[in-house]
Amino acid sequence: MSATVSPMLPTFARAPLAFERGEGVWLFDSDGERYLDFGSGVAVNSLGHLHPHLVAALSAQAHKLWHTSNLYHIPEGERLAQRLVDSTFADYVFFTNSGAEALECAIKTARKFHASHGHPERFHIITFEGAFHGRTLATIAAGGQQKYIDGFGPKVAGFDQVPFGDHEALKAAIGPQTAAILIEPIQGEGGVRSVPPYCLRGLRALCDEHGLLLIFDEVQTGVGRTGKFFAHEHSGVAPDIMAIAKGIGGGFPMGACLTTHAAGEGMTPGSHGSTFGGNPLAMAVGNAVLDIVLAPGFFDHVAKMGLLLKQRLAELKDLHPKIIAEIRGEGLLMGLKLHVPNTDFTTQARLHKLLTIPAGDNVVRLLPPLIISEDELADGFTRLDAACTSLEQTLLQKELTV
Repeated sequence: MSATVSPMLPTFARAPLAFERGEGVWLFDSDGERYLDFGSGVAVNSLGHLHPHLVAALSAQAHKLWHTSNLYHIPEGERLAQRLVDSTFADYVFFTNSGAEALECAIKTARKFHASHGHPERFHIITFEGAFHGRTLATIAAGGQQKYIDGFGPKVAGFDQVPFGDHEALKAAIGPQTAAILIEPIQGEGGVRSVPPYCLRGLRALCDEHGLLLIFDEVQTGVGRTGKFFAHEHSGVAPDIMAIAKGIGGGFPMGACLTTHAAGEGMTPGSHGSTFGGNPLAMAVGNAVLDIVLAPGFFDHVAKMGLLLKQRLAELKDLHPKIIAEIRGEGLLMGLKLHVPNTDFTTQARLHKLLTIPAGDNVVRLLPPLIISEDELADGFTRLDAACTSLEQTLLQKELTV
């Protein structure tokens, strides 16, 4: 990589690496070196790189029509929305360009629901410590992490955060201004911390008891990542509103906010909008993604690969107890809680041509494409094992020099 000063705003601490092309679960850098992708662009490349069905769909649409705006009907958008409705709890879909925009729509929908029923004072949303919901002013307030809030002026009002897993604090936070509860079924950025199914069922009951809306953030956990279409399906409960993104576009920027008839009835013409959201290019890719993930057997494959990955990671922990403290996650959203700095681990994995993603709570995320094979998982295990061995050698050298 060039050592010259980049004209890019320096908001990312990028690794000294650039890729030129991808194929399946592999990425190739500018020198032709091949890397096994266990990051999937942070859970985005759900079907890997250069998937022929996605390439064909995007190419065909690119030769027909790119953009018209939402002033007109977009037939492929109607089709994609109907497929999402048919496969989920939802009755309505609003398409966005990102997960943060999907969360903004979810937040606005919850507030507008209560306002349309004569209770505009009910605009507070309860969220959870360790959450990550995006980088807009509203979503950093919802996430509540001070490192993302500092320096951007007054925190957006209306978000009441409670400790993760503290049921009594949650109940105490509900008041006359409370509109909804917002939660990720598995905290991704927060350290791959799963919410047990019984807790999600408890949240559903609590919302029903107090007339609150239940919002799920499935931006990272959705579209097959955990072996179900959406992670909340493992619990047997459904939300009133859900934000999705990442995997639904397979690498093309898109997201969506899904809602029931009742929760979405306040979102009337003019109440929300997007210039680019749901454009023909995105809709063509989204439909192509659903062609693959909704095909018979696809989620079974993800669940099988997820179980195999979890078993191999348990083996890895036994082999390297000085490096790995805990295995977390579900399906192909797995996390390694570490005894060493997670940045050291991601660097060492990269030296062994394996891409991983750091997360909060000193965790490294493993997010391979959902199409990964058993042989490719075995290759990933070999590289993880080598990274752990290298870190152990570094620890030993430090001990010897003390």
